Amino acid sequence: MPGKIAFDHCVVHVSDFARSNAFYASVLGAEVVTVGTGFAYRFGDCQLNLHGPGVDPVPVAHLPVQPGNSDLCFRWDGPIAEAVAHLAAHDITPELGPVRRFGAQGHGTSVYFRDPDGSLLEFISYDTSQGDAS
Repeated sequence: MPGKIAFDHCVVHVSDFARSNAFYASVLGAEVVTVGTGFAYRFGDCQLNLHGPGVDPVPVAHLPVQPGNSDLCFRWDGPIAEAVAHLAAHDITPELGPVRRFGAQGHGTSVYFRDPDGSLLEFISYDTSQGDAS
């Protein structure tokens, strides 16, 4: 068995870097990092790499990530009502939630929404002061 294994990055597809950079920075608090002809989004010690205009993922990605086919969950530190208010402040209407879900830290409460290319995003809160949203 190797040493400790931890998540490093995953990949999403974006069709417009400027639009997606603004969304991921303002809505998700990402640090936008220039990588070659494209960008990546950093969240602490994890990262989203991007397929998009001018980025050729072949030969490694035999089937490149397609716009809108990603499903990613981000931990929200605090009550889920604050996440819903945050989305509203950015004129984003949730697709679902708050609803009870199971994530990396056990049971939490989630709200679902979409990025500009249609990928499904989720905020999950493990804040026990918010009550059960099921």
